[in-house]
Amino acid sequence: MAKGTRVALASLLLGCTALSAWIAPAASAQVAAQPAGPPNGTGSYDGLVALFAEFNGWKDPKPVDGVVDYSPATVEKRRAELRALQARLPDFAVAKWDRHQQANYLAVRAQLDQQDFILNVTKPWARDPGMYVDELQRLAYAELPLKPDALPAYRARLRSIPAYLAQARINLDAVASDYADLALHSLSHGDGVGHGMPYRAVEPEGLIGWFADLHARAAKQQPALVPDIAAAEKAIAGFRDWLTANRPKMTARAGVGKPAYDWFLTNVRLMPYTSDQVVDLAQRELERHWANYTTERHRNRKLPELQLPKSAAEYEAQLAGTDAKIRKWLVDEEIITVPDYIPKTYQELGYNAPWIVRPTGPMFWEQVQFRDVSPDHLHATFPGHRFDGMTAKHVTDPIRRAISDSGRTEGWGFYLEETALQLGLFDDRPRTRELIYIFGLFRAARTMGDVRMQRNEMTVAETMTFWKRWTPYLDDNVARSDAGIYIRRPPGYGMTYTIGMMQLQKLMVDRKRQLGDAFRIRDYHDYLMTTGRLPVSLLRYDLTGFDDEVQRFWAHTPLSELKR
Repeated sequence: MAKGTRVALASLLLGCTALSAWIAPAASAQVAAQPAGPPNGTGSYDGLVALFAEFNGWKDPKPVDGVVDYSPATVEKRRAELRALQARLPDFAVAKWDRHQQANYLAVRAQLDQQDFILNVTKPWARDPGMYVDELQRLAYAELPLKPDALPAYRARLRSIPAYLAQARINLDAVASDYADLALHSLSHGDGVGHGMPYRAVEPEGLIGWFADLHARAAKQQPALVPDIAAAEKAIAGFRDWLTANRPKMTARAGVGKPAYDWFLTNVRLMPYTSDQVVDLAQRELERHWANYTTERHRNRKLPELQLPKSAAEYEAQLAGTDAKIRKWLVDEEIITVPDYIPKTYQELGYNAPWIVRPTGPMFWEQVQFRDVSPDHLHATFPGHRFDGMTAKHVTDPIRRAISDSGRTEGWGFYLEETALQLGLFDDRPRTRELIYIFGLFRAARTMGDVRMQRNEMTVAETMTFWKRWTPYLDDNVARSDAGIYIRRPPGYGMTYTIGMMQLQKLMVDRKRQLGDAFRIRDYHDYLMTTGRLPVSLLRYDLTGFDDEVQRFWAHTPLSELKR
């Protein structure tokens, strides 16, 4: 299931904002455009590994008392540091390396390009007030009473909030309208879709409500924190009032625009498609899933509809049965190798949707998962994201173990759903096949919304309306939450489910046609689990040697040369 987490401040240089906040050319890297073909310098592969390690240690700004400095001087210093790292890339002898190493080079360059884009195009510290809201809400989830060794750092973070939000008002000098509205909603409204939230029978209303919840718990469990919490509450309310008062002046568009989006697809996501092609592919997938959903509904017309469970016990029994069924099927049908280190039960491995009774009824994801947990269990748990994450920890390559591309990870989770259907997992669950198609058509619709929001062709509100028109069960809260995720993350995250899935299907076809009768689907899946989570275009080159896609990536155009 496609769920974004509330972004931690230390990694908030991963947000999204508008290209209209473009910096002066002198502030971006003076990195010369590279000629077609791999660089043919003198640097060794070990040197690339060392450069990547240096970059990884640099890329997450170091917070002080939990707060990252986004002052102009600090941001400019980081731009200069990144330029120095990028300037070393053309000097490597990539043309002499094997294709595994060449794929790693392109992956490293893409990682640096992403940071370039964030520092010089999206700039969330200046454009997105939700960046500040997200981090503070995590503080309100703290379990009290805190242990003595954790108390000083937590108290220092609470005490920093008034100054932090005062500085945020200065930093936020180019706020986009959609970002302002999303932040105002998050400040004062709960939507039942947040991630990492402790369970409450009645969800607190946004950040302000969660701090009220923290205040009430502290009064009973750790009264010494109450004055600091009260001061933080006053600062948060003031920030909301400032944002409300200034909202009429916040008229910028949130998307990065078409030229920047296409640059990002090519240079960061390493996609072999333009944004126009992505829209065409998504439109076809939306129609295909709707056609399959329609015919499946007709096929099952005489069967009873899937019902929501009536209790937590009924839902837990469904989870246990589904987990056991999937584990047995994976082994019996030789779908994938299950390593010994994978937990033996779903309770140990974890799962995506806990049993929750909401006053307004289940939201979209629960409408599907509570009826049959298997589509999401495949995607998010086994052998999807949790399984995938555990196998990734056993990758030893020093570059690949540190990269996780969403085209590969979300593409894999989505790929599993329809692949399982085609391989017969749901032959005895015909109504569940309908749920697979509902997931598929929502992800195709999200792909189109992702592209059009980032190209400033649709607003968040327009995207929500579009999605609800095409997606059964979809509610406002899930639509708003997802639209916020995909306009605020680096461009193209929302489209990587559908396009990444299609790339993985294409790679399977390439490998089958390459090997003929020697092809084994388990070998293909095991390769994906053990080689690292690089962009799929690089995995295709790495596995098959086909270079038609990677050839377009060698003629690299630096971000500083992008023409709007």
